Amino acid sequence: MFGSRQSGVNAYAKVGLETGVVAASPHKLIVMLFDGALTALNAALLHMRSGNIAEKGKAISKAILIIDSGLRASLDKKAGGDIAEGLDALYEYMSERLLIANLNNEPAILEEVQRLLGDLRDTWNAIGVTPAARADAPRSPNFASA
Repeated sequence: MFGSRQSGVNAYAKVGLETGVVAASPHKLIVMLFDGALTALNAALLHMRSGNIAEKGKAISKAILIIDSGLRASLDKKAGGDIAEGLDALYEYMSERLLIANLNNEPAILEEVQRLLGDLRDTWNAIGVTPAARADAPRSPNFASA
């Protein structure tokens, strides 16, 4: 009669994610992309170590998609100059390494890309807590005056 408990949990998680995306600042969206790629790489490592080739491939493909179509596509090379160019090259390197990891079943390569993404995520988060970033953050409406 009703959906399974797991489908309810999945639906709830999806709504939470979609709500988070709609309400997120551009800075937070980038953090969410890093988190998504890292989550996919964690899954890929688990699947690689357990011998689940199909799921390993799906997880690595998801990480590559997030890196290429999310992080890399969000770069503004004109405004970002050398930094954006360097990040673009780094994202390209990560995607290439992930393809090699997938083909050769090399967990060390997945771990290498995880470290790189983790370092970038930490740096991006540090940028987000600067006074300038807080000044640019969208203000929530003041309902007390209503």
